[in-house]
Amino acid sequence: MEGITTTDMNGSGTKRGSDELLNQTSSDCVTTNVIPPSNHSDCVSSIANDAKKVKRDKPVVSKVVHIRNLDDSTTEADVIGLGMPFAKPTKVLILKGKRQAFLEMPDENSAATMVNYYTHVSVTIRGRPVYVQYSNHKEVTTDKINAQQTVIAQAAIAAVNAVLNSNEGNDQSDAPIDKNAAAQAALQAAQSLLPTFPGATAKAVEGGGENTVLRVIVDNMLYPVTLDILHQIFSKFGQILRIVTFTKNTQFQALIQFQDKIAAQAARYSLDGQNVYNGCCTLRIDYSKMTTLQVKYNNDKSRDYTKMDLPSGETMGMPSHDHAMYVPGLLPSFPHHHHHHHNPVLGGMRFPNMHSANSGSSVLLVSNLNPDRVTPDALFTLFGVYGDVHRVKILYEKRDSALIQLADSNQSHLAMSHLNSLKLYDKPMRVALSKHQQVSLPKEGQQDAGLTKDFTNSPLHRFKKPGSKNYQNIYPPNQVLHLSNIPASVTEDELKTAFNQHGTVCGFKFFPKDRKMALIQLNNLEESVEALVAMHNYPLGDNQHLRVSFSKANI
Repeated sequence: MEGITTTDMNGSGTKRGSDELLNQTSSDCVTTNVIPPSNHSDCVSSIANDAKKVKRDKPVVSKVVHIRNLDDSTTEADVIGLGMPFAKPTKVLILKGKRQAFLEMPDENSAATMVNYYTHVSVTIRGRPVYVQYSNHKEVTTDKINAQQTVIAQAAIAAVNAVLNSNEGNDQSDAPIDKNAAAQAALQAAQSLLPTFPGATAKAVEGGGENTVLRVIVDNMLYPVTLDILHQIFSKFGQILRIVTFTKNTQFQALIQFQDKIAAQAARYSLDGQNVYNGCCTLRIDYSKMTTLQVKYNNDKSRDYTKMDLPSGETMGMPSHDHAMYVPGLLPSFPHHHHHHHNPVLGGMRFPNMHSANSGSSVLLVSNLNPDRVTPDALFTLFGVYGDVHRVKILYEKRDSALIQLADSNQSHLAMSHLNSLKLYDKPMRVALSKHQQVSLPKEGQQDAGLTKDFTNSPLHRFKKPGSKNYQNIYPPNQVLHLSNIPASVTEDELKTAFNQHGTVCGFKFFPKDRKMALIQLNNLEESVEALVAMHNYPLGDNQHLRVSFSKANI
């Protein structure tokens, strides 16, 4: 199936999808009570009149969205895919003869977000441009639709919903097997009904016979995307068995094998065309011809989740610092219109132009800081893990708040996704985009008390060189820190003693093939954060300074 693609109306070629996979929960996935396929125009004659009306006045907001100019082969799943990023569609109705569809959203807000988005972004389904607007009707009426077909459609959508929600909750071990079994049972129930109805085929429920392996290509990859990122994004749609990543024709690609076809289909509908980061790292997803993946090693390039005892092929199983940017803060569900909030462990996605006019801002507003301990240098070091901080201003009249300007909006989004809600000096920070486009320096004679600092030309910027390997080593806050630039004369005990000033060291390990690097583990995340702030750029003698960042590894 060709699926859905979108293009920015200004011709820039921006694809439908999230600014970045920032932060919602799997409850935002498409769901239940979707109405089945229908060619019964007699049951929707009043709705069909929408096609004959040209709205010259300001449209009346309705939770029913009218979609025109559909291809004859368009399925309910295609139409659902249009609404899935915004909320859970509740009903869908296709008028094949009129090439139209009606999609009922749960409320007017989600419908308004959807219509507003597609007003600025052109969308195609199966290669044909379609048009999205409000319907004159307040709900999709299906009373006269064949009741048996309704049963089939509801059973099929129940199967999809059970798979999509199989990993819901903070604990990903919450009985996914039982939920997947329920999904398969629902699907089988739907399939068992199909032969009893004229024209019904297994293809209608199974989604065209596509297999369980998706091929994912990442376009415009300004920031690295890795196996771990893909797993956390795609696992919200069902159980993943295997992932293999590789580079072909200079493009990063991956093969992802799901346990069942429904999960693979749902993931493709939801994620195709979405951006991992604001304006870049666009996912292109289609079905692979392969029916299964063969994995020999479990490492940063390949993983078999059914055989976790496979060898890593890497010394000590440590992360390879030539790949990999693992960013759970950007992960697992898909976008909708709700206001962004951050879970420090799991994230979600956002769409462009759905937040506010501030969505492209490179300036962050950080609040709930500890005014007795926070300094511009501390914020520069911590936020500098995720971007090049140019300026920091702690507000003179409100010293628990600060403005932080990074090099660009991608970096500000990245920092926000990782650091919102993170504890610094005993207080969880609140990080949001600021309405300001830059941080101004104090005017001459203006009282400031050293609360504003310009770091534009700092030698400590991690990302000032294009293509820097530091882009490949961005990880979420973790108890384990990665240390580098360690002189040969510095011992393990010396490093542990220095870090013990900022917490309790409970693990340490030099890299076996490169003693200039090591991993060190603090007792908890808060101690790790404070240790990074204090120990990054720590002098170690011989005019060398320690470099500290978060690691994804465990010791």
